[in-house]
Amino acid sequence: MTEQHKFFLSENDIPTAWYNILADFPEPLPPVIHPGTLQPIGPDDLAPLFPMSLIMQEVSTDRWIDIPQPVLDVYRMWRPTPLIRAIRLEQALNTPARIYFKYEGVSPSGSHKPNTAVAQAYYNKIEGTKALTTETGAGQWGSALAMAGKMFDIPVEVYMVKISYHQKPYRRSLMSIFGAEVIPSPSERTQAGRAVLEKDPDSPGSLGVAISEAVEVAATSGGAKKYALGSVLNHVMLHQSVIGLETQKQLEMAGEEPDVMIGCIGGGSNFAGFVSPFVREKIVDGKQTRIIAVEPAAAPSLTKGKYVYDFGDTGEMTPLMKMYTLGHSFIPAPIHAGGLRYHGMAPIVCHMYDLGLIEARALHQNPVFEGAVLFAQTEGIVPAPESAHAVRAAIDEAVAAREAGEEKVIVFNLSGHGHFDMSAYDAYLAGKLVDYELSEEEIDKALANLPQIA
Repeated sequence: MTEQHKFFLSENDIPTAWYNILADFPEPLPPVIHPGTLQPIGPDDLAPLFPMSLIMQEVSTDRWIDIPQPVLDVYRMWRPTPLIRAIRLEQALNTPARIYFKYEGVSPSGSHKPNTAVAQAYYNKIEGTKALTTETGAGQWGSALAMAGKMFDIPVEVYMVKISYHQKPYRRSLMSIFGAEVIPSPSERTQAGRAVLEKDPDSPGSLGVAISEAVEVAATSGGAKKYALGSVLNHVMLHQSVIGLETQKQLEMAGEEPDVMIGCIGGGSNFAGFVSPFVREKIVDGKQTRIIAVEPAAAPSLTKGKYVYDFGDTGEMTPLMKMYTLGHSFIPAPIHAGGLRYHGMAPIVCHMYDLGLIEARALHQNPVFEGAVLFAQTEGIVPAPESAHAVRAAIDEAVAAREAGEEKVIVFNLSGHGHFDMSAYDAYLAGKLVDYELSEEEIDKALANLPQIA
């Protein structure tokens, strides 16, 4: 009998409500703090940046939040996404492990990002927002929001990290096709951008800088523009829970219980969306699933950062969030990891880590790309460099299962394809990638600028 490779759900199986893990954490998430008053922020503090419906989702502890019908209608363009067993990869590794991946690269923009982009565009539209500003690293978030903005007829202005702007010109083209304006960051358009360029005219940029620029434009627009964020915040993690909810159903179809679940982390959204329903099973049902977050060694916020209050951006314009951070002034090396080059991490993911519900590991880019090439050669899909971190960790776990002679069920989130990332693969194949090991001195230097919170 031929083993089944793919597990498809019908459109009727698309989740009709998002899952909010804040309802089930054994300890509440630390509050977000106003940098001026050092008091917990309220909805009015966020109103200049976000529509009230998203603000209420941000602070909600309701376990389930209904997905609006217009959002579900757009989701049906690509959801449910498939769960695929990587049988050829298993054979290449000669492992007794069974490897599955949830493939989010089937979305129109090629990643998991539209799961929240569509929701954010919808809520902004119904509350009368005239335009959206945002940042993007590799361009996956920017292209997703550009697409969603076009679907709900809202102009989008994207500040794209400069190194990625030049490394990934076709992501930029995709955003332009969807009608967005794309500006390399740091730029001369904002006070935040000009301040960075004054110190370093050749700055490669960072997500923290790009966030500062996008937030500044929205905050100074007099309410005409709102800001949309593709990761980090609670409502973004909420929207991404459709990934994990579908995966639960598909693993039931496959008759499998996961032993190990793996996702890459930059800001944390694909990871949190993928694992949150399974973290709930650990909390509520006592399951022992290992859940691994994988980050680049050049931006190791969970594995080497400090769990403190910090700004989400370089220009100190955001509220203070408790997270594992390398310091908001941290500028990562120009590695080919796109959206994973961030100084901090989603508070929800940090809370999971602090509570011991998940593990974390950091990987260098050469072994990451080695794993990505093996995956492409066996499974026929070229992973995005970000997603390739999850691929590498899954390979490592499968090899460990082989060496231990153990059958394991390994499930990872392939959060996007790498069709726009060929320059990174060219660099790897030409032997030009450098593995950057972040020194303790560099970390200490960035952490020296943390805000002082009693």
